[in-house]
Parts: sequence; structure tokens; C-alpha cells
Amino acid sequence: MPILLDHQLQEQIPHDILAFPIAFYCDELAALPDRTGPVHWHPYFEIATAQSGILDFQIGQTHTILEPGDSIFINQNMLHGIRQLSGTAPDRLPIIIFSGTVVAPENSSIYQKYIRPILACSSLPFIVFRHDNSLWKEVRGWICATYCAMQDMPDCYELEVQRNICRILEAIFRNFDSLPKAEASRVQLNTQIRLQKMLSYIYENYARTVTLADIAGAANISRSEAGRCFQSYLGCSPVEALIQYRLQAARHLLQETTLTLQEISFACGFHSANYFSRQFRRRYGYSPREKRGLGK
Repeated sequence: MPILLDHQLQEQIPHDILAFPIAFYCDELAALPDRTGPVHWHPYFEIATAQSGILDFQIGQTHTILEPGDSIFINQNMLHGIRQLSGTAPDRLPIIIFSGTVVAPENSSIYQKYIRPILACSSLPFIVFRHDNSLWKEVRGWICATYCAMQDMPDCYELEVQRNICRILEAIFRNFDSLPKAEASRVQLNTQIRLQKMLSYIYENYARTVTLADIAGAANISRSEAGRCFQSYLGCSPVEALIQYRLQAARHLLQETTLTLQEISFACGFHSANYFSRQFRRRYGYSPREKRGLGK
């Protein structure tokens, strides 16, 4: 199942996740420039596992390294991104994104007692299940079994997945007090909220004329404060983030449509096909026309 680069926004999650609130993805790094996924967030838990490469996961402003066999649990609404640091081929990186309602409804006592304490804990942005830590051996097994069930979908796979998710969340709950916590400061929380608002504005309006003032205005802050927010989390300016997102959208259109280069440049907010081509070559190392010739 392919993921659009903005799939992590709530409206981009597959609609059928509402019927069975879990989605499975794999092999996405192969389609991403430089094997790097954009910083994003969603109102769901996420679990991912390094398969063959060394991966750098950014959660908030924290970077953590995953070696092959390591898995990571990311709490809901956390800004996070991924970059592969080593490996001769793109890591397959299986990922599940799921709601706690896969276990029980939100108004149930089970959800309120066991799931809400996890998702409501701002000092628990993520947990790493290291491949050499015996404490998490069973958890890693349940995670792998969930990937297989979601990929192959055998008879009654939904029940198997639900059982595994219950076991994983139970293990987290039982070890909750001993898990390392990292309480975010009020400044960090405010910065993340502001950045989410500005990124949402970029994602929704990238095809239009967008100024730095527009981006800052989405979070009701000054242009200089907007610059500080982007630098602290993404290491770039708001306008650079806008251009990067436009180029990602253009790259997708080059692969999936037969639109002309001029049509694609206009559809992605570039009002000059030549400027679009220069930015594309600078970002990816080849021209849009060459990308189309390379195929998928």
C-alpha cells in the first residue's frame, strides 16, 4: 500500500482504518528521496522496525538510532521523521499505525484504564525495543507477527492483530513506571503546536501563492519566531520547507501522472517551469524530465 508523503495528516490516513483501526506500510523508504521521510504527525500510535540498515528516527527534537532488529513505538500526535543512515539498499521498514480503539472503544473501562494513560503521557514520546534487550523479546515477536498478519491477511487475521496489539500495550502498561520519561518543557510543547499549525497550512496551500507571513500567520506568530520554530525542529526555514514539500508533490505527479512539466509546476505552486526545474535538479540531482524517463 503506497503512502503519499503527506499521508500522516489525519485526512490522508486510509479511510478503512476507521472500520479496522490499523494500517500497514512497508518499502516506503525506496520511494523517498535520500531515503528520508518528512517530519509529520498523526493521531495514532505507530510502531516501526529497522530491518537491514541503521535508521535515525527524529521524535520531536530528539534523535534516536535504530539498528537492525530494533523497533520503536511512537506516541500519538508526536512530530517524527525517519532517515536511513547506512545500508546498501533501502530498508524495508515495516510500519503499523493504529488507534487504541483496536483494543476497546474509547468510552470503555479498558481504554480508560490501560490505553489513555499511555497516550496522555506527554513525557513518553517514544519507546525503543532493542533487539538485544531480553525484556522486550516477546514484544518484538508480537510486533513481527502483526506485520505478517497485516501483510498476508490470512483467515481471522484481524483477531490475531487485535490480540498482538493487546499484548504489546499490556507490556507497555505493566512496565510504564520504569520506562524512561522525558518531560517536554512548555516552550517545546508550544513550539511543536505552532509548527504543526504551520506545516498543516503548507500541506493544504502549497499549490497557491504562499508567503512567509502567511505561514507565520497560521500560528499567529511573527515571521522571525516562525523561522526559529522551523530551524529548531527541521533545520531549515519555513520557505525552504514549503519548497521541499512542493518538490515532493511534483515528484509524485511525475511518477503517477502524464501531466506536462509546466502543468506540474503550476499544480505545485511554482509559477515558472524553469524555476521548478532548477529547484528540482538542486534537490534531487537530476531534472524533472530525467526523473520521468527513469520511471518509478
